[in-house]
Formats: sequence, structure tokens, C-alpha cells
Amino acid sequence: MKLVVLACLAAVAVAAPQLQDVRPIVQVLRDERQDDGNGYFNYALEADNGIYMAAAGTPGSEGQTNIEGTYRLPDGNGGFADVTFIANENGFQPQSILLPTPHPLPDHVVELLRIAEQQRADGIVFEK
Repeated sequence: MKLVVLACLAAVAVAAPQLQDVRPIVQVLRDERQDDGNGYFNYALEADNGIYMAAAGTPGSEGQTNIEGTYRLPDGNGGFADVTFIANENGFQPQSILLPTPHPLPDHVVELLRIAEQQRADGIVFEK
């Protein structure tokens, strides 16, 4: 009987909730929103952990809403990095040091592109 009680106590101990990583509670320092309902809006959100986002929207020429804004995110090194962006009829266009950049073109590729552009300007067309 003691063995059965001991097995039940062991099962209860194993099934008990385990302690989880406790994350700090983030306080919102600023939350401002304005929406005129006609495509114009502004908002800003800032938290005490350094995260920030702000954007403004205006009606676009093709029925879309154009948005310009910025947000700040942790960079993984203990600091923060900003991303500024425009979203319009040309799509989402972010700018930040966080974003990868393409390798520079080799000199021979730059020269070939120059030659191709000159050929187009001279009216030279190649058939497929």
C-alpha cells in the first residue's frame, strides 16, 4: 500500500506545472492614435524597453493608403536599430542598417552594363 501511495505522489509531482522563464512586464509609455476615417491617420507607440513605432498615412493616387513611418527594434547586441519605411503604390520600401545589402558589382560587370546601355542608346537591337 505504501508503494502505491508513493507512486501516486511521484506522479502528481511529475505532472505539476513547471516554473517558466519569467519575462519582465513591458510598460507602454505612449500610445497615441488618430484616424480621420478618410485615409489620413497617425499613430505612435513607445514602450519602456526601447521599442518604438510611429507612422502617418495619407490617401494614395491609386486608391491605396500611403504610409511613412519608423520603428526601433533590439539589434541583438544590446542596442537598438531604427527602420524607416515608405509604403505606397511602389510597395514597402524599408531602409535600415539591419537590412542586408548586395555585394558590389565586379568592374567587368559594370563595364558590360555600360556597353549595353550605350548599344541601346545607339539603337542596336539583338534578336532572340
